[in-house]
Amino acid sequence: MRLKTIAASLVAITLATTSALCAAQAKTEITVARFFGACDADYGKAVDASKAHGECGIITTLINEFNATNKDGIVVKPQIAEWGPYYDQLSARIVAKDVPTITVMHESVLGDYVARKLVEPLDDSFKAVGISTDQFSEQAKRGTQIGGKTYALPFDTWSWLWHINGNLMKKAGLTNADGSATLPQSPEELLAQARKFKAATGKAYLGWPTSDTAANFRNLVTLVAQQNGTLFAANGKQIDMHSKPARNALELMNTLYAEGLIKPNMDYGAANQAFINGDVGVHIVGTWTIGDFVDAADKADSPLKGGYSVVPFAKIYAKKAAFADGHSWVMLKNGAKDEKTRQAALTFMKFLWERDYEWARTGHLPANSTATARDDFKKLPFRSNILEISSIGVSVPSNVPRQRAIEAIVGEEMVNMLLTKKPIDAVQKSAEERVNKLLASVR
Repeated sequence: MRLKTIAASLVAITLATTSALCAAQAKTEITVARFFGACDADYGKAVDASKAHGECGIITTLINEFNATNKDGIVVKPQIAEWGPYYDQLSARIVAKDVPTITVMHESVLGDYVARKLVEPLDDSFKAVGISTDQFSEQAKRGTQIGGKTYALPFDTWSWLWHINGNLMKKAGLTNADGSATLPQSPEELLAQARKFKAATGKAYLGWPTSDTAANFRNLVTLVAQQNGTLFAANGKQIDMHSKPARNALELMNTLYAEGLIKPNMDYGAANQAFINGDVGVHIVGTWTIGDFVDAADKADSPLKGGYSVVPFAKIYAKKAAFADGHSWVMLKNGAKDEKTRQAALTFMKFLWERDYEWARTGHLPANSTATARDDFKKLPFRSNILEISSIGVSVPSNVPRQRAIEAIVGEEMVNMLLTKKPIDAVQKSAEERVNKLLASVR
């Protein structure tokens, strides 16, 4: 009997070991390169995305949730990078043939990778796994479809907004009968209201990070578009900084800053903190801060308590328009090493597509129109205020290459205009020459 027992135990151990090895072999690992920060201390073990908050918390929990619940043995390994050097690092990884299976990418950058033939259309793959491009929002279609083909899975639409301290607006006498903030409808009204606000409160009317190149560029794109203008030629190979709309926008921003109507010398973090601290009436920044500002306004001692609201960028000129972009997910060539890995990646992408509502709780607008139609989405703070972004959003056309570099050049020249008083004529000349030289070098 003892020998039979030992034999039975050995058989059981062998079967268990074999099963474990088979299970391990059945796992399919995919890598996902992303920014959005690192927050494992708070969300490293979280698996319920509905309870997560903020960009980092929600994307971290979504990945954890997928790993814990998918039945296909797929394991997603996030590769987290800092936002600043993200695309430089990605280019280096492509050269080194260390390509992530899935990569998060701004839609404004996608055109460069398509032009370099680093990504392939995904229409057939999406159809095979049940992702319908018919459900893409209009802005998401514009951002991910190039030449009639779909090159990425859109994740959201984010845009430039006016975040408003209604308490300060009330103090300045800039509220309507319903308590909402009175918004300017022309450059003249903007200047008059900003001056009235400063006189009444002793504070700057506007906060945007004027030392941040991206913020300056996005404001310029917005104000030019509101005048039915465009910065770029139809072929995407030249920028025109000397157009009347561009000049108008630069003069307006220069006047606002010179008169102290914009809080000076702020970078991104300082501008956000200034708004939370009640130091400005209007803060111009993106959709992703809505959740953080709502949380700040909920605190009993907050200067925003009972007064925070948010709207799309105010219509200063002829028409409504606001700079818009979006995050998307792409599959770079050579990222999936075999068909099994490719299918695993598409399965994860479908999971993200179906959970687009959870991501939209960050403040971004969903790329998936079915999420926008949900009752719980409509109940999220201020979403009805900003839904029109899907129709008024303006992006730099996808045929304009090196958009991040252009943003940096133009934004830097605008920093020089605002902070060091570089003459507008010189800013126009320098920005145009530098950008057009860059565009001419692109092959």
